[in-house]
Amino acid sequence: VQLQAFGGGLVQAGGSLRLSCAASGRTNRRYAMGWFHQAPGKEREFVAGISWSGGRNYYADSVKGRFTISRDNAKNTVYLQMNSLKPEDTAVYYCAAKVIDTDLVVVNNRYDYWGQGTEVTVSS
Repeated sequence: VQLQAFGGGLVQAGGSLRLSCAASGRTNRRYAMGWFHQAPGKEREFVAGISWSGGRNYYADSVKGRFTISRDNAKNTVYLQMNSLKPEDTAVYYCAAKVIDTDLVVVNNRYDYWGQGTEVTVSS
């Protein structure tokens, strides 16, 4: 499966952005989906994950209450709504997919497929 993330940009602190990740190719399998970010000079970190049905999700502590992950399986797309953005949210954001046969969230980085990343810059 191929993943394409888009929706990043420059926003002021306190603002909002919605990232999208469109999947193409072999989309008839069940995938848990996740969002990660990588700030300059830092390792890639888990941000949010969602189960294949969308019924379960999990967030990093740093984004709880501000970010919401969702998915539309009919459109093969997963979203990350980011509100109350902070300068420390500045990073390249990646979406990822993992083939899975249970309806669980994957919170580690052991995903099978990765998108190319979309850059988010939050100015103070």
